[in-house]
Amino acid sequence: MGSSDKVVITAALTGVAASRDQCEWIPYTPEEIADEALRAYNAGAAIVHIHGREPDGAPSWRVEVFREIMQEVRKRCPVIINFSTGAIGVDRDTRMGHIRELKPEIAALNMGTMNYAKYSSRRKSFVFSVVFQNPFDDIMFFLETMRQNGVKPECECFDLGHAESILPLMDMGLLDSFQVSLIMGVVGGMGATARNLAHVSTVVPSGVAWQVIGLSKEQWLLVATALALGGNVRVGLEDNFYLSPGDMAQGNGPLVEKAVRMARDAGREPATVDEAKTILKLSQVTCKRD
Repeated sequence: MGSSDKVVITAALTGVAASRDQCEWIPYTPEEIADEALRAYNAGAAIVHIHGREPDGAPSWRVEVFREIMQEVRKRCPVIINFSTGAIGVDRDTRMGHIRELKPEIAALNMGTMNYAKYSSRRKSFVFSVVFQNPFDDIMFFLETMRQNGVKPECECFDLGHAESILPLMDMGLLDSFQVSLIMGVVGGMGATARNLAHVSTVVPSGVAWQVIGLSKEQWLLVATALALGGNVRVGLEDNFYLSPGDMAQGNGPLVEKAVRMARDAGREPATVDEAKTILKLSQVTCKRD
């Protein structure tokens, strides 16, 4: 089986907004997050995407929290770690503290400013509505910090314009080795449709690995589309709680297991950590999945 038949599966373990009031299996503490990382890894994920949380579930940007998370994950398995840098109302230096100190293999990089909202058709109102600010000056600051610390950027694109913003940064020499995430389903960004994914995936520069991040109930449609298009996929409790309507996943492991089944049904095999590092052009280490 060639590398084009391999699919890199990422598990987004906890997010920043989801709470145990919504899903009791959301991990908060470093130990809980690391336990979920192990379950995702054993289910077939090569990468875990992680936000920091305080013990009460509040978002955390404390370096010591991320350090403990990294240490606990490393004790359990050799999965690739991707730390978040996205935030609203947090200065850019704070958003990069854990990247400078801990140097994860990958760090998320939000590629543009946008309205970021959730709408309730039942209430006929927005559940929340904020402006997610990521001006080019900040993006370039994040890229330079990542470059200095040997961290691979994961360019998170919520809209077509975000994906096209990659091109001037490449022309400036600020982006050379990176991956792309196409995030669909946020109100204010790209709608979560197969047609949108088929188009925006063509904007990703040739030879650059991309994955889809589908939010809520449309996640599985987009996973199927990405598998057919040759892309990689992200699942996990940050993005979606449900295996099917009314069937809430009891942790990240079952969501990864479903992605693995879908990949194999499509004739693609989940990439191991070593294979993912080759596909994403990360340094290689020897590791075996339990």
